[in-house]
Amino acid sequence: MAIVITINVSTVVVHLKQRVSTRFSMAIHILSMIAVKHTEQTGDEIARSVNNNPVVIRRVIGMLKRAGIMDVRAGVGGAFLLKTPEEITLLEIYRAVNEIEENDLYAFRIHEDSNVGCPVGRNIESVLHSEFAKAQAAMENQLGSTTLSQLIPRFI
Repeated sequence: MAIVITINVSTVVVHLKQRVSTRFSMAIHILSMIAVKHTEQTGDEIARSVNNNPVVIRRVIGMLKRAGIMDVRAGVGGAFLLKTPEEITLLEIYRAVNEIEENDLYAFRIHEDSNVGCPVGRNIESVLHSEFAKAQAAMENQLGSTTLSQLIPRFI
């Protein structure tokens, strides 16, 4: 007897989009390192600390710069914070390094084309939308209430 497994490629792609990018933890690492060192850090120093490719680090730094969280001095280089660690929330960092739309923090997705003739299929979208909105609000609240300064003592 053969077992046939069918994979819906679009479902797999949507699932992968839901994972939180590692750019988030790298951004927290970068900002924390700059705050702890109290001196301007070069991209290569940051890349060594994060243990990642300098190109990836520069890309994350560019996102943080566009968000107004940090900057880099031209020439010799040197990254520095534009805000104090007390002013930088995890939600701000998350939004800086993840391409998200308004009210779509974690990008919960609901499958489409349910059978409206079925009682579950007819109501699943509205029920899950409500639950996912609550989960998103809880996540935003947690990330928004945690600052970089609250995490730094736990890192060192």
